[in-house]
Order: sequence, then structure tokens, then C-alpha cells
Amino acid sequence: MPTKTVTDQSFPDEVLKSDKPVLVDFWAEWCGPCKMIGPALEELSDELGEQVEIVKLNIDENPESPGNYGVRGIPTMILFKAGVPAATKVGAAPKSQLKGWLEGQLG
Repeated sequence: MPTKTVTDQSFPDEVLKSDKPVLVDFWAEWCGPCKMIGPALEELSDELGEQVEIVKLNIDENPESPGNYGVRGIPTMILFKAGVPAATKVGAAPKSQLKGWLEGQLG
């Protein structure tokens, strides 16, 4: 299951009203570390697709959502459970670390 793209407009429906946890990757086209973790997030979306939905939000095109959740640097990943931020990870990391962190948060 590939990652989905969300916008400020689709954020409430795609993230806040989702039946399952949603990991939002706040990123930008010019961000090298964001591009580095992109393939890892795609793989994690395939591996953990039953447990969590992974979506990407471009902060340059959608400034409202990052502002609402205090995103100051990118990449920032926020895990939402039942429409509420449950965990945040800032910065790039290897896939194994991202997977370990995510699995730990999902329980």
C-alpha cells in the first residue's frame, strides 16, 4: 500500500477521522533528509499497512496543518491515534529505527 498525499483540506477527513492510526510525514521537496526517508516510509507502508496508514504532507503547499501541530523542522513524523497526536519523531533515521519506533508506538 503506497503512502498517500494529504493536504490541509483533506487532513481532517484523512487523518483526524481515520479508523486506524495515521503517521503523517511533514516534508518538503527541497529537504534532503525528507527525500532520504521517503523510500523507507513507502516500504513501511507496505509492511505495516494493516496497522497504520502512512501519509505525506508537503509543508510548502500546505502551511496550515504544520502550524497547527507545532512542526518547526522537517522531516517531522506525527502519529495520530483517534484524531489526536500520540507520538512525534523529528529528523531522518534508518528504516530499522523508524520501524522500531513506529511498532513501539502502535503496541
